[in-house]
Amino acid sequence: MLDEKVKNALKSLKEDLEKTISHIKDEYQMIRAGRANPHILDKVMVESYGSLVPLNQMANISVVEARVLTVAVWDISQMKNVAKAISVADLGVNVSDDGRIIRLTFPILTEERRKEIAKDIKSILENTKITIRNQRRDCLDIFKKLKKDGDISEDELTSYEKEIQKIVDSYNDESEKIFTAKEKEILNI
Repeated sequence: MLDEKVKNALKSLKEDLEKTISHIKDEYQMIRAGRANPHILDKVMVESYGSLVPLNQMANISVVEARVLTVAVWDISQMKNVAKAISVADLGVNVSDDGRIIRLTFPILTEERRKEIAKDIKSILENTKITIRNQRRDCLDIFKKLKKDGDISEDELTSYEKEIQKIVDSYNDESEKIFTAKEKEILNI
């Protein structure tokens, strides 16, 4: 029974940390770095026939040049709605519609804008680290309760604390690597 509680607590911690890492990756994918990135459109919702539909379920999105995306809408009657949704999303791209295909041109980022984006991604990293610390605290609370209830000894608690810290450190390192790669992508001209 005790082994089961310990395994479940550690398993739950790892699952939560995986979700946190997945979240930071998703957040970074949607940040434009001066290059065409189809993921920037992931959260764009289009009003179509009375309901909101994700853009990627209505059109093919492809990169045609380093700074140009094309959106080929499957239902031509929805072109205006798609173009409007992209414009309203305020993605910082130039939208042009030729009646068949929508082109999104990514402007060249200025050095000042690159530094602003770098600050934004640093903020996302800090929020990720806070989330990881909170997840560590929640897991440690489970083990402290086990100690308080007399299920584990002080030495076992110390051992589990070290194991939890080792797990948390590996995920912090992974989030730092993801941040460093994105920062390099943004700051490179």
